[in-house]
Amino acid sequence: MKALKLDNLPTPKVEEWKYTNLPRAISADLVDAPVQEITIHKTRGQICGQAEDILFTGEAGALHSLRLKIILEEGAQLTVLERHDGSGAYWKNMVTEIEVGAHARLNHIRLVEDSGEGVNTNMVHITQGADSLYNGFTLNIGGKLTRHEIHAEIQGQNAELHLNGLNLLAGQQHGDTTILIEHQAPHSQSNQFYRSLLDDNARGVFQGKVHVHQIAQKTDAYQLSNAILLSQGAEMDTKPELEIYADDVKCSHGATTGQLDEEPLFYLRSRGLSEKAARQLLIEAFVDDVVEKIGDEELEARVSKMCRQWLGGVLSIHHKGSKDTKFLKENK
Repeated sequence: MKALKLDNLPTPKVEEWKYTNLPRAISADLVDAPVQEITIHKTRGQICGQAEDILFTGEAGALHSLRLKIILEEGAQLTVLERHDGSGAYWKNMVTEIEVGAHARLNHIRLVEDSGEGVNTNMVHITQGADSLYNGFTLNIGGKLTRHEIHAEIQGQNAELHLNGLNLLAGQQHGDTTILIEHQAPHSQSNQFYRSLLDDNARGVFQGKVHVHQIAQKTDAYQLSNAILLSQGAEMDTKPELEIYADDVKCSHGATTGQLDEEPLFYLRSRGLSEKAARQLLIEAFVDDVVEKIGDEELEARVSKMCRQWLGGVLSIHHKGSKDTKFLKENK
């Protein structure tokens, strides 16, 4: 076994890694590991009624070099459930390559429940053909540091790309989502919709960029990041970008960071709900808006249950009169 060298890992000095310090999160005693590769290939017109379920488990003290390749030929349809867990301190260094052929449909759900000492970096490259659909959803509730970096190339006309995600982070967790979408064909559509709930000293990052090439007339691109801070120590860094070279497009981006909106909270309390019940209702609605983008009732129920378990633990702590509860009340 050979010790891992940290000298060449990206730091915030690299613009693309502006908010994420990977060397600080990686333990120097991790070791090199051979690449573990999984390939899912669906042929032309193949429609899969059952989801492909993949579990990546991290082992203490290990470097896991992972590669996931998903290929959908013309007209194929598939749902992929990608799950992450582990124990101890480890690094999953992952590359994901996705090819969605013309008229193909891919529903891709990622559930990240890595250990509190685990590091998960996933570099994703997506290409799409004409009239294709990629619908992606990520729930991130684990890991010491997670970095989900997506580079998507929309190469065919009338293609749709949907990227949705939830980051539920507490303690010292750091969750980074960095996205570059390139519209390289006309009449294409992309949507980015991410929400974060941050407690304790957790830190969330959203860097989203849409690049519309000159040929990509009639592009429709939408980007939104919302974050709720549940404590004084929580932090959210947001960096939305648009780079547009076509003159007939509809593109927008937005970002919000703050505490719960006091107006609907007051309305609910005036209808007889307790402060705890009103806050919980608003936060659950905040989460559910993203979960419903999954597009599969069974998976939506599964993800919703995971979210409510996380919320139950966090909100019960605040309700017991911690300093963070005082912070929430002072900001009414």
